[in-house]
Amino acid sequence: MNSVILEARALHKSYYLGRSELNVLRGCSLTVRSGQFLAIQGSSGSGKSTLLHILGALDVPQRGQVYFRAEPIFEPEPARHVPGRPNDGGSSGHPTASTRCDRLRNEVFGFVFQFYHLLPEFDVLENVMLPCMVGASVGRWVAGGHEAESAARRAIDLVGLSQRIRHRPNELSGGERQRVAIARALVNNPTILLADEPTGNLDARTGREILSALQELNRNGQTIVMVTHDPAVAEVADTTVELVDGKVRSR
Repeated sequence: MNSVILEARALHKSYYLGRSELNVLRGCSLTVRSGQFLAIQGSSGSGKSTLLHILGALDVPQRGQVYFRAEPIFEPEPARHVPGRPNDGGSSGHPTASTRCDRLRNEVFGFVFQFYHLLPEFDVLENVMLPCMVGASVGRWVAGGHEAESAARRAIDLVGLSQRIRHRPNELSGGERQRVAIARALVNNPTILLADEPTGNLDARTGREILSALQELNRNGQTIVMVTHDPAVAEVADTTVELVDGKVRSR
């Protein structure tokens, strides 16, 4: 059996709207194994995206912890800075924790969202190369630019867009734009691909093509965690769980 690569334990997450508190995650726990294609299904507003963002260190839980290869991602709760929490001192958090999360987001996790977030002035190759530029000094970027371009070209070829490499987003279909977004997520060879409603902005046929592309990536060894509200989309994964009342339930 493949080893546990990512684990969430007893996550609690609330949002504050003035004096109102919205409890989204209520002791949510989840285990992801290497090579798994895991779908998290839930209704709109159930907290799926919140959970995915916490798994990928894009957001911070008030309570609970996420472990990547048995190492905690977030600071211990008493020292944890949670953006938006009332009476939070507004500190930037522990610098070591911030650096660790930055590294994980750039090197370990790849993100695919419902909306493509492509830069319209950049062509396909340039959009896919963007993650390689994060945190790189000018000198380092100049020295490693050729390697970054080669990695981007490999990722583009992997999603079948080599013939569109110099096209800009407005010259691409919705499905092609999502493939560019997937290539961008893959360019740094992430350990885990996190997909947030990747077919939610696509027609049915194009959505099936994107799901087929994700299945092919998984067959080649890519670990994938995908959230969706659609049971038919969840069926492409090898394991599906449901998020109900802020907790994960096995199906």
